[in-house]
Amino acid sequence: MHIHKLEQWQHGHNFFVHREQNEKNTQKVMGLTAVTMVIEIVAGVAFGSMALLADGWHMGTHVAAFLITLFAYSYSRKNANNPDFTFGPGKINVLGGFASAVALAVVALIMAVESVGRFFSPVEIHYGQSILVAVVGLVVNVVSAFLLHGSHGHDHHHGHSHGHENHHEDHNLKAAYFHVLADALTSVLAIVALLFGSLFGWWALDPGMGIVGALVITRWAWGLLKESSAILLDAGVKREVREEIKDLVEADADNRVTDIHVWKVGPHHLAALLTLVTHYPRSSGEYKKLLAGFDQLKHITIEVIKCEEEPCIALEEAV
Repeated sequence: MHIHKLEQWQHGHNFFVHREQNEKNTQKVMGLTAVTMVIEIVAGVAFGSMALLADGWHMGTHVAAFLITLFAYSYSRKNANNPDFTFGPGKINVLGGFASAVALAVVALIMAVESVGRFFSPVEIHYGQSILVAVVGLVVNVVSAFLLHGSHGHDHHHGHSHGHENHHEDHNLKAAYFHVLADALTSVLAIVALLFGSLFGWWALDPGMGIVGALVITRWAWGLLKESSAILLDAGVKREVREEIKDLVEADADNRVTDIHVWKVGPHHLAALLTLVTHYPRSSGEYKKLLAGFDQLKHITIEVIKCEEEPCIALEEAV
């Protein structure tokens, strides 16, 4: 068979959808975060504020997380057509999100440990200077959140007409967005603690807010870990999706699906492997047409087994 004839049956495995604006916005946010991190850590040490110091450390780990995010974008783009990746590099963004979620959990642990320590070893806090720096940090976080929210929001739209798995999420970007939200939260908590400490002398609020922030961040990290790890372990597709694919195939002729596997090969794309038994086998293309309504199904492999027993329905009823 000639090469040009083969090409019409071949297809790529590039299931990574790169949005250049997402990457650019993440770069801007990382720059803002890095500058604010230095300011808050220096100010936290100088003015004795645990809330401010925790926020600075928090931002430092987020800079590392943003580097992971940018690396994932770059690596996915460079390896978009690399045949060494069986189903393309689409999961690299999910892996980046998972790594960033781990970083979030580490941040929460450090904040909690240090905050508990401050209850037993309190230090003098310079409230006025600390509040000013915390407000600057909050402004930076709000600007960063708006930058990433525009990109994050554009990644949510309908995937296919059957209404399942219709959130096209970039887990890499989602992780970066959560990091910014966590930064904003710790900034708000720091300002509240410092204000009440300044007005009423409630110094314990400073480490207390550090613990509250750690708990909230832990919850965000856990949710992102569950979501991204499920995809990495090929468990990210709901049972209803598999059942609907099976029902569509079995509604035609006397097809019976004996084995089905559906998994994510990228944030927006699914692959499916089906084995079906029928008295009236057709070409794989005919069966794939039955699943044309699933826009996210980009890689479908179908094994057709002819049943040699007496058919339950006549051929004219099956077609």
